[in-house]
Amino acid sequence: MELALISLLVLLALFIAYTVRKGQRRLLEGLRTEMNDSLSSSLQLLATQISGTTSAVNDQLSSITSQLQIQTGHLNQRMDSAARMVGEVRQNLGELSRATGELFEIGKNISGLQEILKAPKLRGGLGEFFLGDLLSQCLPRNHYELQYTFKNGSRVDAVIKLEGGLVPVDSKFPLENFSRTLRADTDEEKKAARRRFASDCRRHIDAIAASYILPGEGTFNFALMYIPAENVYYETIIKDEAAADSSGKSLSGYAFSKRVVPVSPNTFYAYLQTILLGLRGMEVGSRAEEILKALQRLKNDFEKFSSDLEVLGRHINNTRAKYDEVEKKVEGFRYALDGLSTGEGGPAGEKPELT
Repeated sequence: MELALISLLVLLALFIAYTVRKGQRRLLEGLRTEMNDSLSSSLQLLATQISGTTSAVNDQLSSITSQLQIQTGHLNQRMDSAARMVGEVRQNLGELSRATGELFEIGKNISGLQEILKAPKLRGGLGEFFLGDLLSQCLPRNHYELQYTFKNGSRVDAVIKLEGGLVPVDSKFPLENFSRTLRADTDEEKKAARRRFASDCRRHIDAIAASYILPGEGTFNFALMYIPAENVYYETIIKDEAAADSSGKSLSGYAFSKRVVPVSPNTFYAYLQTILLGLRGMEVGSRAEEILKALQRLKNDFEKFSSDLEVLGRHINNTRAKYDEVEKKVEGFRYALDGLSTGEGGPAGEKPELT
């Protein structure tokens, strides 16, 4: 009896264990199914999120790539511009080097030219050339002459031909002692050189007065001393206190006392312009009679024109009167025709006069 009970209990225990095991298996399958579904949905959601994130990242990468390409293009352009600028700078530096070399050569040439112009004859020829060029720019060719020779054999660099006579112009000037004045190291050397220069100028003024002021040969009672440089003119004529002689007379005063007028390129140009205005005035004066005759002819022509205009005005007035007369006749005919067409004497019974 106890054995049967024990067997029954064992069977019951096995049944319960089987039932529990089966329930656990079902529960585990349900949990596994739910977990699989949840995992699938999670994986799908994660895949969607990853796809969206990947798309956004790809878009950002594309945008960044485009910006990098644009910035790279700008950078390349700037690098190209910088390279061109560097090339231009190198080219300009090369041109500057060549220009510097040319200036150096010009400086050497100028130095050589100064050495050449130390010869008084060459320097005088250059002064004569500048004088002739200035005269040609200001005066008509028939009012000046270069290298004019007087009857006594003296030859002046130029003469200006005016109605009352000739104005001699000398372009030579002593510059050796003036150059020594500029090169002097001490005040004593400068004063000594300036005194020698003033003495040279006085001798030159005396030579001009004696050789070229010749009223017997048609010159005016003065001559022009052309100083070819403004700085020399300033030092010798404007700033000439140190050049005074023992009597206290300055260099310009000495020149005026000898009837020699010093002129620089600028002052000589002003004199030439004044002379040119005078020549034009003389030309107008010489043509005054011809101008008066032309004005008289114009006056006669104007009187004829005025007479013709008066006759034309009378003809126009006569024509206007004739037109008014014809217009009245036309009006009379129109009223008559209107009367004939209506069977009346005319509009509103009026009978206009017919001439």
